[in-house]
Amino acid sequence: MVGMETTTHTTAPCVAAAGSLGPVGVAARIAVGLVFVAAALWWRDPNWADVAVGLVVLPAAAVGLLGWRARLRPERLEAVSPAAHCLNVVLFMPLFFLPATAGGALLFYGVSMFVAAWRRSGGCEVTAIANAVLGRDDQVGCVLFGPLDAAEASRR
Repeated sequence: MVGMETTTHTTAPCVAAAGSLGPVGVAARIAVGLVFVAAALWWRDPNWADVAVGLVVLPAAAVGLLGWRARLRPERLEAVSPAAHCLNVVLFMPLFFLPATAGGALLFYGVSMFVAAWRRSGGCEVTAIANAVLGRDDQVGCVLFGPLDAAEASRR
């Protein structure tokens, strides 16, 4: 796809490599993670399906897809172009608005933000759990934290 190139370099302006996130990026991910988990638990009427989707189905899908991709193409995924940012939004925003997946999506992204903060890993949280499980540093465009990561990296 156009704009979805993968490379092995780490010079993309809006992606921080694993372990390179600064204190602002870590704090932002913890704060937003807390908001997402709180929203999953109290904003709507949560149920066990939300827990299953957020802590089993979505993480398993991310690990499975990124693991499968890594077997086919072992180099680091670095889909951080504007097209990749847009595709990320198009693919994942519906999860937040469909009642059947909203609670699970909030829980998945919230926990993923905690994992990213713990690993000090920049980029989009959709890859955080998979990267931790697979021992990788794959990155996709992050509309929310990309600008923050770039600003913090430029100050170091």
